[in-house]
Amino acid sequence: MSATIHFGIVGCGYFGSGFARTISKLEGVKTVAVHGGTRAQSLADELGCDAYENLEEMLVRSDLDAIIVASPNHAHKEAVVMAAKYGKHVFCEKPFALSIADCDEMIAACRDNGVVLMAGHIMHFMNGVQQVKRWIEAGEIGRPIVIHAERTGWEERQREVSWKKQLNSSGGHLFHHIHELDFLQAIMGPAVSVSTAGGNLAHSGEGFGDEDDVLLVTLEFAGGTVGTMQYGSGFRWGEHFVKINGTEGAILLDMEQSSVILKKGKETIRFGLNDTSEEDAVRMETYQRKSGGVFYGTKDTALPLHLGKLMKKEISCFRDAILGWPIEKQYERLFNGSAARSSVATAEAAMNSLREKRWMTIEWSN
Repeated sequence: MSATIHFGIVGCGYFGSGFARTISKLEGVKTVAVHGGTRAQSLADELGCDAYENLEEMLVRSDLDAIIVASPNHAHKEAVVMAAKYGKHVFCEKPFALSIADCDEMIAACRDNGVVLMAGHIMHFMNGVQQVKRWIEAGEIGRPIVIHAERTGWEERQREVSWKKQLNSSGGHLFHHIHELDFLQAIMGPAVSVSTAGGNLAHSGEGFGDEDDVLLVTLEFAGGTVGTMQYGSGFRWGEHFVKINGTEGAILLDMEQSSVILKKGKETIRFGLNDTSEEDAVRMETYQRKSGGVFYGTKDTALPLHLGKLMKKEISCFRDAILGWPIEKQYERLFNGSAARSSVATAEAAMNSLREKRWMTIEWSN
């Protein structure tokens, strides 16, 4: 491998283009090839690299070291498995896969071919999320016993229905917005059982996809602790937050106000969610223009300041792992498959619970 790590981008939409442009601003990395989507050629022209219509033709390049998979969710497995077989390191955007079976096959392919695999759960790189973890590890709220997350909003009829609104391509809200499900389990440990109620209550017919727009999820964790989640686009009063209640205190992760708050007795401590007040201001302004936590970037949407900063952290972490640098403990779950497995397996079980109208045991978590 040369001193510069050569990347290929699979999927040239909002996130794929964002990653490609982020790479262009980092030392020791360079995008040399792109594949997938209507913008592939224009992105290649912008970056001065090659565009490929065929994924395998891109992967056989001898100078290609790693790929970033940011294609539609259902297409992640093919790209990851094929890249691993050609000896390319893999960064795969969330959701890692749409089933635990696919997830395990992808992890095994990377392990068996000796390539670095990183799951793109970007919340782990947020300053405020890292502060929350430090508070909990220090015992500031005692033992976490109940956790609750909401990522809700309202969506109007679409002129063109995006793949993101179709169950077979996105997995629906719980998969496509899987960040909170991953975060809950990073704090509480893997869920052992789940029950889900909801359905497509307000967004059926022309101009809408077939995903469920109301999901009410209840989780049980080992040791008897519990969690709840509200997800979907069927909420006129949209919200986006996580609350963690412990035996001695509580924490609020407020995405709309871009802050984290520790409450312990009469004491309240507040931190910004991002690295700077400017980034927090941009995030808050974004939420003022949207309805809660349900919104999507498009191929024409510019990356907000805070998201570009987080992408830079992610790719820097992936680059360092490829170079053989030690992986920080807080990021180990992103590289050993546990973040990918726990989030995908629990999301799959939650959706099965909705269809079968019963509690589902998540056997793998033991």
